[in-house]
Amino acid sequence: MKLSTIVICCALALPAFAAKPAEEFKTKAGVLKITPIQHASLTIEAGGKVIQVDPAMGEYADAPKADIILITDIHGDHLDTAKIAQVKKAGTMIIIPGAAQKEVPDGVIMKNGDTKTVGAWSFEAVPMYNLTRGPTKGELFHTKGRGNGYIVTYGGLRIYISGDTENIPEMRALKNIDVAFVCMNLPYTMTPEEAAEAVKAFKPKVVYPYHYGMSDLKAFEAGLKGSGVDVRIRNWY
Repeated sequence: MKLSTIVICCALALPAFAAKPAEEFKTKAGVLKITPIQHASLTIEAGGKVIQVDPAMGEYADAPKADIILITDIHGDHLDTAKIAQVKKAGTMIIIPGAAQKEVPDGVIMKNGDTKTVGAWSFEAVPMYNLTRGPTKGELFHTKGRGNGYIVTYGGLRIYISGDTENIPEMRALKNIDVAFVCMNLPYTMTPEEAAEAVKAFKPKVVYPYHYGMSDLKAFEAGLKGSGVDVRIRNWY
């Protein structure tokens, strides 16, 4: 399957939209804001710094310039060099998986398991991959080690960004996650039911389904009923 086909299917070929209302979280270092953009793109702001995550979908003409950009994968619904240029400024650090080096030659490579501290922020690259799903038998849409999920920590608040993944053991083993952004959509990642099972295993305080396309969010919400996890459904499209 061609990359262009994957990108269109993952992103649903949707039009651009402006940022949605920001969500605020109290941390030991002050208030942190998270703004959904579209699909898998979001903005994190705190302490006068801006983190842009996968600036690939949505409208960025009026977006705040990034101090740090996080890229999870090479697919076009996560990596768009034109959008990166829109949010980049002098001194912006772009954190990438190694597979993205061709598209982002000035990126700082992090491999699964790597950690990096930048001022008051810390970043941990964690696995994201398919277990069984792929374009053809014996192939996977996302192989282990190609892309990164991230745990972003600021003021003691731990934010997990799943990237494109199935319900992998590394996700289920996560600890002390305050806020989680968990993907779902077929055939590229996982079903809402599988995502709910993963979330029940690592029990973040708050979870936002994102990258969900046409997935049944009611099924995800139902799968977490009684779990104690605060499920927050937002319009990412």
